[in-house]
Amino acid sequence: MPPHSDETQARIDLTAALRSASRMNLGEGICNHFSLAVPGKPGHFLINPQGFHWSEITPGDLVVVDAQGHKVSGKHSVEPTAFFIHSEIHRGNANAACVMHTHMPHATALTAIHGGRLEWASQNSLKFYNRVAYDENYQGLALDEAEGERLCHALGTADVLFLGNHGIIVVGPTVSATFDDLYYLERACMLQVLAMGTGKPLRLVPEAIAAKTGRQMNQESQQAALHLEALKRLLDRDEPGWSRLD
Repeated sequence: MPPHSDETQARIDLTAALRSASRMNLGEGICNHFSLAVPGKPGHFLINPQGFHWSEITPGDLVVVDAQGHKVSGKHSVEPTAFFIHSEIHRGNANAACVMHTHMPHATALTAIHGGRLEWASQNSLKFYNRVAYDENYQGLALDEAEGERLCHALGTADVLFLGNHGIIVVGPTVSATFDDLYYLERACMLQVLAMGTGKPLRLVPEAIAAKTGRQMNQESQQAALHLEALKRLLDRDEPGWSRLD
């Protein structure tokens, strides 16, 4: 089989992330969105279409939009509010080739409590040492560019933004890197929420060890790509036809 074009591979990768996120219960209804810069087409982005559950999306369903969120190509429409967050972050963050926004439950739980923070209480959490920002100023639905710009500013140079009373945004240079972060962020938050539920104090890792471990974890260059390839094999096994392009 000849290799896929860069855009086709991008479509397959983003679909694999959406479908896998659904299998892990990281999505919410037909809401939440993943977007990805189209290779070789500056200012153009793939995004999941309006009205589709993540579990049913195929590469051919993804829509191409421009940096203002206007549909460029695709069979389906784009939810009107979907790209206000994504467009400003894509434009304003050089590392944000891929943007994933979810209301995944354990991470979102931390946004719903006073002073909610990801604590350095598990090895999983240390993957995000010095990579997290927080927005404490919930402003309602993201219905205009100003709100997207505000969130982009709150994200700054971080890779993860906790949105107060709302959810999270994870950004990265590739689908595999961004999805790997999304997965482990929810796992870290799940462990923290479970530990907090015991009523006993968290056992925090000292800052120096947390910083060291964070560097170690983020020096591993292959693990995220291997994770995504493993998820594709699971999709091939369990969901035949998931990668069709028509």
